[in-house]
Amino acid sequence: MRILVTGAAGFIGMHVVQRLLQRGDEVVALDNLNDYYDVALKEARLAQIAEHPRFSFQRLDLADRQGIERLFAEQRPERVVHLAAQAGVRYSLDHPHVYAEANVAGFLNVLEGCRHHDVQHLVYASSSSVYGANTQMPFSVADRTDRPVSLYGATKKANELMAHAYCHLFGFPATGLRFFTVYGPWGRPDMALMLFTRAIVQGRPIDVFNHGQMKRDFTYIDDIVEGVVRVLDRPAAPEQPDGAPHRVYNIGNHQPVALLDMIQVLERELGREAEKNMLPMAAGDVPETYADVGALAEAVGFSPDTPIEVGIARFVEWYREYYGLGP
Repeated sequence: MRILVTGAAGFIGMHVVQRLLQRGDEVVALDNLNDYYDVALKEARLAQIAEHPRFSFQRLDLADRQGIERLFAEQRPERVVHLAAQAGVRYSLDHPHVYAEANVAGFLNVLEGCRHHDVQHLVYASSSSVYGANTQMPFSVADRTDRPVSLYGATKKANELMAHAYCHLFGFPATGLRFFTVYGPWGRPDMALMLFTRAIVQGRPIDVFNHGQMKRDFTYIDDIVEGVVRVLDRPAAPEQPDGAPHRVYNIGNHQPVALLDMIQVLERELGREAEKNMLPMAAGDVPETYADVGALAEAVGFSPDTPIEVGIARFVEWYREYYGLGP
């Protein structure tokens, strides 16, 4: 099967591409390799997959309407895994237009490609950030998601609404996956685990927001990939009252871990104690995330379950190999 994967040089994208190639799919990939974070890391990820005979790559920006139109017309993907986006809650405070271009206009271009080229199934990345100011735990896909507390979360909710409209109007199936705090080898440098690790290795203090009174549903990358692939293989049926073949699932470890407990596990793996700067809550952040994954488990027979101790141990092993003693 020919599958288009956007954001292939990204953290989740690289791992998804590896899995698809391993099982025999042909992967057409795109990424714009922007400098939101270290481009060398993105290039190193690509190097893990670039030589595979069933892999092809195009450097292309999602907001390039004509470029995306050509890509769909020339490559004719049967299914699409759309992972490319401008990520980060805090970055959106100062760079709002980047989010509109990549996450809204870019997603529209992908939807148009799926509409006009008979794509069998679109699986796209949403986020736990859509839950915004919700306080009822665990977060359920049936909960309200109309109170975002970050522009990033608002763009991801916009993606869900846009996808539903296109599925209703044009009949192709799409599934949104609300990712919960994904971590693991090859992770993004702007995520807490990477920031903490680098600071601890270098002997610098770490910034701990909300004075450490936070919990996250940390989800290991291998579990995310398993969920993505299983969902991709099961196109959405017209289950909604209006007949739209669109659905949304949470994909999280459904076992929230206190931030200070996560730091303690990391300290143990690194063999060093962190000096901590206790800070107030950052703008756009939330104190806790917790995924109800019942709908995902019912639909595809899988829910994430990697313990934080196992996941961090694997991450630290990779970090030592990739960075040595640290950049």
